[in-house]
Amino acid sequence: MTITHASFVTLPVSDQDRALRFYRDVLGMEVTADRQLPQGRWLQVAPRGAQTVFTLSGPGMGGFTPGSARGIMLVTTDVDADCARLATAGTPVQGPDELPWGRMASFADPDGNGLMLLTEKEGF
Repeated sequence: MTITHASFVTLPVSDQDRALRFYRDVLGMEVTADRQLPQGRWLQVAPRGAQTVFTLSGPGMGGFTPGSARGIMLVTTDVDADCARLATAGTPVQGPDELPWGRMASFADPDGNGLMLLTEKEGF
């Protein structure tokens, strides 16, 4: 096997403009692609410098169910500050909690896709 990385993760959304505002304006991600294709809009975002991007897949792009993604872990250097930013933006957050591998919190995007934030414990 010669796999080097994951290219993208699909996040099914019902409204790409609303999802874009959340991922760009609240989470601070950058738009890496935004183009119209025959089957719909191809919209991708990613944290600055990331190899793996998130495809905000709207209606007509693959038949995905909005809100069905789960368990997407976003690593951060300051989970507490990020949780405060999410709360200020009106996004409910569970945690953060202290766990053996670091401090972790969970939240959902406007469609209900489940995401987590993790500040990794050094040496784990």
